[in-house]
Amino acid sequence: MKSVLVVCIGNICRSPMGEALLAAALPDLNVRSAGVGALVGQPADPLACTLMAERGINIETHRARQLTSHMCQEADLILVMDDEQRLHINQRHPFARGKLFRLGEVARVDIPDPYRLGRAAFDQALQLIDAGTAAWAERIKKLS
Repeated sequence: MKSVLVVCIGNICRSPMGEALLAAALPDLNVRSAGVGALVGQPADPLACTLMAERGINIETHRARQLTSHMCQEADLILVMDDEQRLHINQRHPFARGKLFRLGEVARVDIPDPYRLGRAAFDQALQLIDAGTAAWAERIKKLS
């Protein structure tokens, strides 16, 4: 496995945090993120930046990108935040089906969108993202 794509809706909250945590856990892996309805060109949400900075990870240079067919083809693994996003990608990019999973798949949870909901919602989302990235990092290490 060489590349992972982390996907959410706007690509400014959950997926940039997931991308950063997964990249930190697996530095030899190419980890990127995108959104199914990206706020293209926008930076990561200030709360996402703050939470990552508290962990010593800087995502200030992140800019939102729209998910494309090419990104789905390039990725060895695509991790989404919920079943709705998985369905969206399956419908538009059916070739991605076998490599498309929820970030919270191991715990069987969706990761709720914290956008505009304040620090508590971001903390909750990050806790789930952290658990999901740790579980996937372990699975990926075993495959390498």
